[in-house]
Amino acid sequence: MAPLALRGGALPALPLHCVALFLGAFLLFAVEPMFTKMILPLLGGTPAVWNTAVMFFQAMLLAGYLYAHLLSRLSKIRWQVVVHASVLAVGLLFLPVHLAWRDAPSGSAHPVAWLVGLLAVSIGLPFFVVSATAPLLQRWFSRSGHVHASDPYFLYVSSNVGGLLALLAYPVLIEPRFGLTLQNRAWAVGYALLALTIVACAVSLRALRRLSLVSSSQSGEAAVSDPVSWARRGRWVALSFVPSALLLAVTLHISTDVASVPFLWVAPLALYMLSFIIVFARRPILKHNWMLSLQIPVYALLIVCFTQKEFLLVLGLHLLTLFVTAMVCHGELVRHRPPAEHLTEFYLWMSVGGLLGGVFCVLIAPVVFNSVLEYPLVLVLACLLRPESRGGMARYLIDVGVVAALGSAFFLAEPYLHPWSRGTTGSAVFCVVVALVFAGFRNRPLGLTFAFAVLLFSAISADKIKDQLYRQRSFFGVYTVAASGSRHDLYHGNITHGDQYMDDESVGMPTSYYNREGPLGQVFAAMRAVQPLRHVGCVGLGTGTTACYQEPGQAMTFFEVDPAMARIARNPSLFRYLELYGEDVDVVFGDGRQSISRVADGTFDLIVLDAFSSDAIPVHLLTREALAIYMHKLAPGGIVLFHISNRYVNLEPVLANLAADAGYSALLEDYDPNEAERDSGGSASTWVAVAHNDTDLALLATDDRWVPPLGDDRVGLWTDDYSNLFRTLLWRELFRSW
Repeated sequence: MAPLALRGGALPALPLHCVALFLGAFLLFAVEPMFTKMILPLLGGTPAVWNTAVMFFQAMLLAGYLYAHLLSRLSKIRWQVVVHASVLAVGLLFLPVHLAWRDAPSGSAHPVAWLVGLLAVSIGLPFFVVSATAPLLQRWFSRSGHVHASDPYFLYVSSNVGGLLALLAYPVLIEPRFGLTLQNRAWAVGYALLALTIVACAVSLRALRRLSLVSSSQSGEAAVSDPVSWARRGRWVALSFVPSALLLAVTLHISTDVASVPFLWVAPLALYMLSFIIVFARRPILKHNWMLSLQIPVYALLIVCFTQKEFLLVLGLHLLTLFVTAMVCHGELVRHRPPAEHLTEFYLWMSVGGLLGGVFCVLIAPVVFNSVLEYPLVLVLACLLRPESRGGMARYLIDVGVVAALGSAFFLAEPYLHPWSRGTTGSAVFCVVVALVFAGFRNRPLGLTFAFAVLLFSAISADKIKDQLYRQRSFFGVYTVAASGSRHDLYHGNITHGDQYMDDESVGMPTSYYNREGPLGQVFAAMRAVQPLRHVGCVGLGTGTTACYQEPGQAMTFFEVDPAMARIARNPSLFRYLELYGEDVDVVFGDGRQSISRVADGTFDLIVLDAFSSDAIPVHLLTREALAIYMHKLAPGGIVLFHISNRYVNLEPVLANLAADAGYSALLEDYDPNEAERDSGGSASTWVAVAHNDTDLALLATDDRWVPPLGDDRVGLWTDDYSNLFRTLLWRELFRSW
């Protein structure tokens, strides 16, 4: 008898399900960077906005999978179709998606709850409905009578291919060519098309057999299997938790050091999705045993290279670690997948693990840890989840003894024989130790876990900033204050964001990017030579060094998004600029652009834009709409001064294009201090001054160090609707950093 899949015109069932799964995943993973880009300006453009959004999307995915699981328990597919079609129709009422509100919380409020609420009201229902597509359609297909209905997990590949293509297309094709408004409208059209495709899938199932009569026994569904144990569910959760948490930890790292923009968000997520595509394929191109073997040298290399700072090396190694870990964990999930009758429950527990990974990284880690400690902890857990070869109690005792001896040796020898303090020979010895230990424990998860933890945390302790005085972590990043002689340095991530000499002779001297001989000092001196400055606005507080330029009778207002930064700047044991010069200085908390927009027009004689997140400048501060706000807040003859120093991004053409578009005048100085200026604490920096006309910049035009910035049509005109950081990357510097 011919299979049902080949009778009664039912042949389109499989391709229709594949199309629907592909389209649903494409919509899910296209809307994530799109909508997160829409909300970035509300919270200072920090990378934590993306991680929080990912956690929310994971929560909605869990809700969608739970809905699919409960809906699939209805005995008749007819009622499942009616209910889901109704929910899809309700989702149309929320399209196109938009921000439900735009007023961000004050800087003193914790923004996670506010951000989750905004996401829920703005996009929650459409995302929830689309997220239910994959498990629900796979479950329907398992009851279709198709020749492959008993094992529908291969359809998950179609879903993940759609998600992967969306992630790759967004930064390369969608973002560079289309503004957010057009993207939003296209997504609404895609949602409607998905709804029609799902209805077509239901019709194709009816063509296979009358839906009201389809049952497990009649459609060839597998016989009822044994109940799923809680131990098995727990392993599903753990195997989903590790890649999810690792995804967020890696994303936070790389987006902090370059910029918080979609093309850096999607790289880790694309690898995460690729692992699903490979492991759920009917014939995986990368075998599970290969990945288990590769995990050992990759983790060993991570330990050995943990202290490296070269961008491409670090980027490549962390992305490789994420991919291999995801392949191992997701491969183990596939090995332990249940029969089709438990399909929706399997996906439900997978999404529970994914959400717990997001909760751990977004809600728990920033509160419990003062550094990004979740990254190594998750890697340690990944070692523990490796499959175990058989062995008795004797093996466990040997593992514990070896690891205890190894840990004791490192603890006792570290002050004298630390691998990083002994040059090339010491590093080579350390590499040999790592290789031998990992080779010995490759098939013994418990021993490997303890050994990896000892070696990795030894590397982490070696990488700590020397003479650390203070460290704090907040929603916006990790801040460290370290001493170098009499100088205190402030780090955000790995980037220095100001310093101060604390000895009595030099304590009041502005240093680093803000020295008096540099562009900032030149602008203050030139403007005061014409007339006194009444009011100066500064977006970004840092150590408060700009307060050195405050004079009696002059008001100065700092706009700072993170209260933790203000606590550091006001602590006299760390920095004293605000203590010495802050009598007429105010600090306003909140996103700088939003805060400054509430100030009366014509308030400031000078606005200094000096907001960074590690080495990343928030994009929303450099758009046509943002520049218009700043220029309206200037008094006649005023200047907006942008600090655009960056290792890997060239923002000169961005500001040149903005100034030319608005008809403003602009000058740039790429400052390189001489030896004497460096000895007094000066640092290289790049600044752009923008004013209403050439007359307002005449006081700088006579200095040949200030030149007109060069525009570039390929970069385009950045607006709130459109920006393309990909075009501004300094690829030569990126590859040179290798």
